[in-house]
Amino acid sequence: MTDISVSESTSILRENYNGHLAYIADGKPYVIPITYFFDAGDNSIISYTAEGHKINAMRKNNDVSVVVEQIQSMVNWESALVHGTFEELEGSTAKEKLHQFTEGIKAIIRRKENKNIEFINEFSSKSYSRGTPIVYKINIEKVTGKRREI
Repeated sequence: MTDISVSESTSILRENYNGHLAYIADGKPYVIPITYFFDAGDNSIISYTAEGHKINAMRKNNDVSVVVEQIQSMVNWESALVHGTFEELEGSTAKEKLHQFTEGIKAIIRRKENKNIEFINEFSSKSYSRGTPIVYKINIEKVTGKRREI
């Protein structure tokens, strides 16, 4: 296993839209899958959620991590690890970032999977049935990465 550069790690973030978010709730670590979009211009990760455990925990402790993997096989993979801080977005900023999230992921899917996606529910299982979505970003403080290939 070898370290990869910040540039290579950032490329992993840019080329994917599924990762795992780590946060602390009641003194215990939690890791959950998320759909995200890497905003290179803002050096942040954009996502959204509904009210619940994750958002309540991040409001109390905004230190989080995100890991994104590209796995070819058990002996051929690479990953990026982000350390950052949670920031809840509101109003027009939240709407703008949610639009950027949607359009960005649709572009990745068109490029990598040759699928033409129309709606957010085609790539994200979250629904708006639990109220208005809470849009948030992870402000990236540090990104590192690893690679293993034989």
